[in-house]
Amino acid sequence: MITQNDFSLSGADGKLIIGDITFDEKNPNTPIILFVHGFKGFKDWGAHNLVARHFASNGYRYIKFNLSHSGVPTDHPKDVTDLETFASNTVSKELFDVNAVLDYIEKAYGADTKVNLIGHSRGGGLSIIEAANDLRINKLITWSAIADFSSLWKKEQEAEWKKNGKIFVTNARTKEQMPLNVSLLKDFEENAATLNILEAAKRVNIPWLIVQGDDDVNVPFETAQQLADANPASRLVKIEGANHVYGASQPYSGESLPPHLFKVCEKVLMFLEEA
Repeated sequence: MITQNDFSLSGADGKLIIGDITFDEKNPNTPIILFVHGFKGFKDWGAHNLVARHFASNGYRYIKFNLSHSGVPTDHPKDVTDLETFASNTVSKELFDVNAVLDYIEKAYGADTKVNLIGHSRGGGLSIIEAANDLRINKLITWSAIADFSSLWKKEQEAEWKKNGKIFVTNARTKEQMPLNVSLLKDFEENAATLNILEAAKRVNIPWLIVQGDDDVNVPFETAQQLADANPASRLVKIEGANHVYGASQPYSGESLPPHLFKVCEKVLMFLEEA
């Protein structure tokens, strides 16, 4: 019987982190997967719950959560509608949240619990930094990961951003203009060394699977190659014809995983089962 339990804890700036744990009640002591969503994403986006069930039915406890400044309110968990919170997000706040969830897992399941970390897109960048610095991570898996946090905005926007205090990004799905406060840019500049994904990639010394579609218009395949080149011990897997979200969409009404996403999950299961 696949079950999903909810949890909440305090994240960056005291904002709430809402998460859930999907597992098979028949297998209580199963290895843990922690999933970190990307920019403009959230834990219930698209096929994320189907992915959680897939891993749970294959013997894993799958934990996912909304970053505290994702802009997804607790009373409306199906979309980014709290634009004030979304605007005040920074990468450092997101790393604080990832650590808070890892602390929660350690308290709930014991100090010797090893966590397999999956990060998608910007969450992939966060996961690379976490895996380079945190001994609690057992294996690292990145899906369509970015190699530079500043790739999420245009360099030529920075002067206007500093002058006006904010810029706007378009939500491709809703066409809504979503604000980003200059605190995001300042945090990135002030913590440039800590937030350098490629430098962190060189220091990852655990097994690392890099998954990337070759039809991704958001993060080109060359980015995955860059990450793989930074860490020759990593393994790069190309998903032929796959886009940034491996065929999922929001909302996703299918009852089974999209074929590309199913292939991704199967590659991850094989990787996790290796000694």
